[in-house]
Amino acid sequence: MTSETDGLLGPADIRELAAALGVRPTKQRGQNFVIDANTVRRIVRTADLHPGDTVVEIGPGLGSLTLALLRAAGHVTAVEIDDVLAAALPATIAARAPERAGSFSLVHADAMRVTGLPGPPPTALVANLPYNVAVPVLLHMLATFPGIERSLVMVQSEVADRLAAPPGSRVYGVPSVKAAWYATTKRAGAIGRTVFWPAPNVDSGLVSLVRRDPPVTTASREEVFAVVDAAFAQRRKTLRSALSGWAGSAAAAEAALTAAGVSPQARGEALTVEDFAAIAEHRPQ
Repeated sequence: MTSETDGLLGPADIRELAAALGVRPTKQRGQNFVIDANTVRRIVRTADLHPGDTVVEIGPGLGSLTLALLRAAGHVTAVEIDDVLAAALPATIAARAPERAGSFSLVHADAMRVTGLPGPPPTALVANLPYNVAVPVLLHMLATFPGIERSLVMVQSEVADRLAAPPGSRVYGVPSVKAAWYATTKRAGAIGRTVFWPAPNVDSGLVSLVRRDPPVTTASREEVFAVVDAAFAQRRKTLRSALSGWAGSAAAAEAALTAAGVSPQARGEALTVEDFAAIAEHRPQ
């Protein structure tokens, strides 16, 4: 049922729209549509948006979250890869939020290939990210749009844990370190399975990311991320061993680690993003 006060989509609205479009959510694109208006309201509240914000939304689907975002932000730009969904979304906005239609832009594209957006640069990212590409999409958007100060993304619960994990945590890994390059990251709530259609077989979580300055380093981001990838490719090994390929030999890796002030016997999960940056600075030439 649609809320009479804010025009958001309920379960019946979602199924009706999908039926009219001949749409079935596909696993291939990790599509799970949010059918609970209260969950959408909660996401927008948690995102702490302001009328001056320009929000980019990835994978808007049938528009559940988009409609709520339009009521909280100055402008919403939605990026949708699906041909049918992209074609239908402007009509949904025009029908359910006509007074906000001028504050909405649609980009029909693969979010991983987006390098620019129409209108003012985005200040916030809010999205129910497709499970199968959540981390690469998030990292791509943070890298491509430095004006994104705040992000709130809904992802698989396990991925939320990884993104927000601190050094030393059992689930700390590549996503944790790379997210920390861009932002201070934390879990911002849990989402049950019943708010989606179709209901996924895993729980979901909200992750909040607040932009921060990257570590001060002479190494480039690409150089630092190469160390991160190497360190966690063989996470059970000591860094002396795990980074031997990156450095050229185990002895060279040990020299780089020692110069960076990191124990060659440490493992990747013990290091901060600043540690990885220091190691990158000492790669053998």
